Amino acid sequence: MMRALPSCLRMVAPKAPLSLASRLISSGRALRKAPLSVLARGLSNIAGEGHFVGIRPGAKLVPECKILSPERDFPQFDIFSLLTEAGEPREGAALPLIEDSKLQRMYRAMVQLQEIDVVFMAAHRQGRISFYMTSTGEEASFVGSAAALGEGDVVFGQYRETGILLWRGFTVQDVADQLFGNDRSKCRGRSMPMLFGSKALNFFTMSAPLTTQVPHAVGAAFAMKGTGRCTIVYFGEGAASEGDFHGALNFAATLSCPVIFFCRNNGYAISTGTEEQYRGDGIASRAIGYGMHTIRVDGNDILAVHEATAAARAVAITNNCPVLVEAMSYRVGHHSTSDDSTAYRSVEEIDAWRHGRNPVTRFRSYLEAKGLWDDELEMEQRKSEKKGVLAALPAAERREKPPIETLFTDVYKEMPLHLKEQEQELLEHLKKYPEP
Repeated sequence: MMRALPSCLRMVAPKAPLSLASRLISSGRALRKAPLSVLARGLSNIAGEGHFVGIRPGAKLVPECKILSPERDFPQFDIFSLLTEAGEPREGAALPLIEDSKLQRMYRAMVQLQEIDVVFMAAHRQGRISFYMTSTGEEASFVGSAAALGEGDVVFGQYRETGILLWRGFTVQDVADQLFGNDRSKCRGRSMPMLFGSKALNFFTMSAPLTTQVPHAVGAAFAMKGTGRCTIVYFGEGAASEGDFHGALNFAATLSCPVIFFCRNNGYAISTGTEEQYRGDGIASRAIGYGMHTIRVDGNDILAVHEATAAARAVAITNNCPVLVEAMSYRVGHHSTSDDSTAYRSVEEIDAWRHGRNPVTRFRSYLEAKGLWDDELEMEQRKSEKKGVLAALPAAERREKPPIETLFTDVYKEMPLHLKEQEQELLEHLKKYPEP
């Protein structure tokens, strides 16, 4: 059953379009014969003065020449938030009705994500895996949004959405197998380590080129109209500078597609800060220009993220329309294991977010106040999660690499001639020059 839109949310929406006149003139002959004054009066009565086909009806004609200023004439978007940094409900906040067991599961998922990051970052430093990307600082955005989706909703990730897959049923062993590219990995070693995917979990395999997943999510949503499901696509604010982003939003709006655009505005596009990326009011402001609903949410407040995503999903499915969610967060970790973020930001800035605005400790404080968590549960959970990751790591490392033949499979249902020829050429080359 579709949830009612929470009353605590203020979803910004463009004005509803008015219906167009069914016909201006009954025939071309009538148009040619009618006096100009009659035509003018007819058009004025039907369309109204100030009506132009390129905009919504209702615009006023004014004698004042005024260049609009983004700072002076347009209000800044609010940030929807339910919990303070101390994990206490904000004054006037209507907290979501989430079962205690689900709240505990959400926190456990955040802890799991942290322990996975610690172990696999250490494995990279030891030279055991080639590449890794952490979720540090953005745990609430991932887990909160994932927990608000339906199992049938289709997810398109960018490259840092490990926590969303884990929530949907991906295992720590699945993650480890992918990182090592062994014969049990979903991608069989044919993709970058962090580009996960799972058909069974309705999670499209991620792709390294930036923003390609955004128009794909729109196309999938177009095919899902009327099914009671939607798609959701994740991307960073840096990806919103790509051309694919703008084309996707326009298609989604004009084709009325039930898709959630989930922007993780974490402050940095690798080394480029937001002050060098854009001059507008974040990314949420762009949705209005495309005639879309939008909401900006505190991405470090897991309850607010959950409610914002649930509300966006309700609007998207009920109205067959796109919704943009901008989650304001901060990437505490380096962009990847190939990055040293202290080259473009201070250690003091990082520590201020790591310790002062930590989404995990914030949610833990809330659960402790409700009597749903304590120090003993914390120690047990972290010990259990760390043990699980440490067991998955060597298990994945010991596995064989995928057979060389799998390099050519899983693209076509039946392998075409040119791939068969390439496969044969490779096998002959390896036979002639075997490994020592």
